[in-house]
Amino acid sequence: MTDLDTLSVNTIRGLCMDAVQKAHSGHPGTPMGMAPVAYTLWQRFLRFDPADPIWPNRDRFVLSEGHASALLWSLLHLTGVRTVDPEYEVLGRPAVTLDDLKSFRQLDSRCPGHPEYRWTSGVETTTGPLGQGVATSVGMAIAGQWLAARYNRDDFTLFDFDVYALAGDGCMMEGVSSEAASLAGHLRLSNLCWIYDSNRVTIEGHTDIAFTEDVAARFLAYGWNVTTVADANDLGRIGRAFHSFRAETARPTLILVHSHIGYGSPVEDSPKAHGAPFGPEGVKATKRALGLPPDADFHIPDGVPDWFARGIGARGGQLRSHWEKTFDAYRGAYPELADELERIQRRELPDGWETALPAFPADPKGLASRDSSGQVLNAVAKAVPWVLGGSADLAPSTKTLLTFGGAGDFQPYDHAGRNLHFGVREHAAAAVANGMALTKLRPYWSGFLIFSDYAKAAIRLSALMEIPTVHIFTHDSIGVGEDGPTHQPVEQLAGLRATPGLLVFRPADANEVAETWRVVAGLRRAPAALVLSRQPLPTLDRARLGAATGVAWGAYVLADTDRGEPEVILLATGSEVALALAAHEELTAEGIASRVVSMPCWELFDRQPREYRDQVLPPAVTRRVAVEEASTFGWDRYVGADGAVVGMHTFGASAPLKQLLTKFGFTPERVAQVARELVAPG
Repeated sequence: MTDLDTLSVNTIRGLCMDAVQKAHSGHPGTPMGMAPVAYTLWQRFLRFDPADPIWPNRDRFVLSEGHASALLWSLLHLTGVRTVDPEYEVLGRPAVTLDDLKSFRQLDSRCPGHPEYRWTSGVETTTGPLGQGVATSVGMAIAGQWLAARYNRDDFTLFDFDVYALAGDGCMMEGVSSEAASLAGHLRLSNLCWIYDSNRVTIEGHTDIAFTEDVAARFLAYGWNVTTVADANDLGRIGRAFHSFRAETARPTLILVHSHIGYGSPVEDSPKAHGAPFGPEGVKATKRALGLPPDADFHIPDGVPDWFARGIGARGGQLRSHWEKTFDAYRGAYPELADELERIQRRELPDGWETALPAFPADPKGLASRDSSGQVLNAVAKAVPWVLGGSADLAPSTKTLLTFGGAGDFQPYDHAGRNLHFGVREHAAAAVANGMALTKLRPYWSGFLIFSDYAKAAIRLSALMEIPTVHIFTHDSIGVGEDGPTHQPVEQLAGLRATPGLLVFRPADANEVAETWRVVAGLRRAPAALVLSRQPLPTLDRARLGAATGVAWGAYVLADTDRGEPEVILLATGSEVALALAAHEELTAEGIASRVVSMPCWELFDRQPREYRDQVLPPAVTRRVAVEEASTFGWDRYVGADGAVVGMHTFGASAPLKQLLTKFGFTPERVAQVARELVAPG
């Protein structure tokens, strides 16, 4: 280790200590222990240009143990990473200033308590929930391999980036990391490197109270290359470990690093080093031990920023400049492929892609919305070559297999395919899809709605990050029938709708499905959940009903009275829209003026101007009935105190569909009766 190496590592440690101490909050221990590893990676190996942190072929660094965010903030500051605006333009100002570091964990600081994508440039993904970062990194590695397979040519290497993820003991305990590691080993993602910070400490104490497995043996069993660094302070061994990863061409790599949490502090190797500041005297004592001025806070010695500029700055700038020259030549040789890549980076779609959307003729027998979605998905994916994804072992049921010529399967020795097989790994599937979306592809994954619970943490992060991941869920209600209550979702719709920023669609027929995909494919900064039926839904006759293009407004008038203002409004989603129409016909025959409103997406409807919302749901019409084969939670906002909800108040039951609908009251007669009772005087 040179003097500048030592000084740089300890400068990182000092900044981390001071940030946590000034905030009176944070996690100083991990940054102290892993500073040498992060320094070595960034200064000597990471192909990353601080002047252009969104260069497409950059290496990705994911801080999966996100509580150690002070480590990342210090690196972003010392390496001079520049800010990128929401339109993907590089701005002149630093991503993290010294003042930002000094306001660590404070309101509006660019240095929040955990890394947040879109908030601070240089953050590749939001982390914090342990295991999410490493699982997301698998999606980034898949995207890198797919981009290379599709766009590289013998004379042009546009994509060969690596993905590094720094993980801790907690990440290794979480189930999602096991799911993702197993998948990565199967797919032989040789561009993926996890760095395991084995400091043997968690919040409750030393890890041996709960975690005694042989992690290295587990990863060898997954099919990974595993190398060990006995001392996190040994920069030579760390460098050799990274060289070992670079030399590996057939497997992902785990670098197991034995570190000392809170290195150099009075609480080194103690659980006390994990989640609390060292205290003023503890900070001073640590600085003395590291050879730093004990009374100088946020001290950056002369020469350290320049050292980083001559290392990662110069290397990254040269690599990025070479890539841009290569891409200019590529554009001349392969203009259509170059156009695709530029659109991918801007999250734009090919011109005229919407012409691929099918239209469905009226049909009383109709299609299950999972079937119509499968048809539309294939049309969209054929028109947009960077749409790819798969299922958690349920593609035959979720109808998400891409079947057109050339789609292919993404497999260990063929990374050009667009069908991914996630296996029975819902949580990893969602996290992997997030990683692919963060690499600007348009991914989807699918499963049964009931199992969205397994993936909820990753779904939530897609919304928090504002990335256009598409979550496809079928078997949307008690319509699952004989599979019984374990497979019949009840509360899942309410949970998804409660997630800020997530657009939840439950289309009523095949044409609403097509319009849903029209909206979803065009999303740039929001994820979507498609909730689809197993049972057939009649394809509605749009010649006499409202146009399915109303999906874009979230809700629209599907059927109305010809007698002026309605006496009662029937609101429904999905399969229950046809049920509401049948009840509407019954009420109309009795002389009761009713309106049917299809509400495929609450979130879009809530964003519409008040004038439009009042046209669909006139405030003066307070008698309203909502119908949905799910928890009634949330419908009160639309039906009000004078309305009613026909929904689920218990779990389902195992029986044929028709028996279930009768048992739980999802019949035209029941809906009409509820409406009559609201309209009846007195």
